[in-house]
Amino acid sequence: MSESTAASSESLSSATGSSVPSKRAWDMIIRPKDGWLDLRLGELWSYRDLLWMFVRRDFVSVYKQTVLGPIWFFVQPLLTTLVFMVVFSGIAQIPTGGLPPMLFYLAGTTAWNYFAACLSKTSSTFTANAAIFGKVYFPRLIVPLSVVTSNIIQFVIQFALFLCFLVYYGATGTAVQPQWGLILLLTPVLLLMMGLLGLGLGIIVSSLTTKYRDMQFLVTFGVQLLMYGTPVIYALGSIPDKYRLLVSANPMTPIIECFRGIYLGSGDWSAGTLIYAGVFTLVTALIGMVLFHRVEKTFMDTV
Repeated sequence: MSESTAASSESLSSATGSSVPSKRAWDMIIRPKDGWLDLRLGELWSYRDLLWMFVRRDFVSVYKQTVLGPIWFFVQPLLTTLVFMVVFSGIAQIPTGGLPPMLFYLAGTTAWNYFAACLSKTSSTFTANAAIFGKVYFPRLIVPLSVVTSNIIQFVIQFALFLCFLVYYGATGTAVQPQWGLILLLTPVLLLMMGLLGLGLGIIVSSLTTKYRDMQFLVTFGVQLLMYGTPVIYALGSIPDKYRLLVSANPMTPIIECFRGIYLGSGDWSAGTLIYAGVFTLVTALIGMVLFHRVEKTFMDTV
């Protein structure tokens, strides 16, 4: 019901004394978004219950009808780490900065997996949810936000596995030097940066995919290629100088190096590189949300 119609009904009701429902009978009025920065982020809080429903759905459905179930959360990073140990540390002899290969690779994959999952799973938001988007209104950004939130649960499980190995190696006298003060201070910051960066890039790809389906193929192998441009399987300090600037431009580089640095005591990062990654993340997230809100009005005509 439009405002003018509602106002007319209210006037008619007053004039005639009838019981015609007025505008105030409605508890929500949906208006189109006009400006580029009309993001209405505050509206997301009103739909927090729906957000948690999507989070539960995403988490439960991941390994539903599988034999091992939640055990896959541990199997995947363990197998990945073991393969990295054999191929890159054993065969290729890539140095790990004096750290045990198990801890070195597990730290890298734990952080990288969270970012990669956020990017990959949010990049298909419009195409994968076109059916529900076309039937009922709710803030569309709820869907990619639920993906990022549910991935935090997966990250916490794999992070607990990493901590178990960290405690084991620490108890056996391995030279790892966790910096507990920085861990308490920076762990939430790094987690937020990885989630926002994955969300920003993912919804940018999702917005472009509504017109250019090539993007979904690019994401499939692009994330794998990006991992080799990030110090997950090597230390930043071990690569030649002519490639270091290029790798350092990757915003995930200071995040991974900082993660290793505060937990293992070996990482090439500084406050300046972390601020660069933070600014890059905020700009990417803002561009992603602006583009996402512009596309959500018209994507049903192109999907």
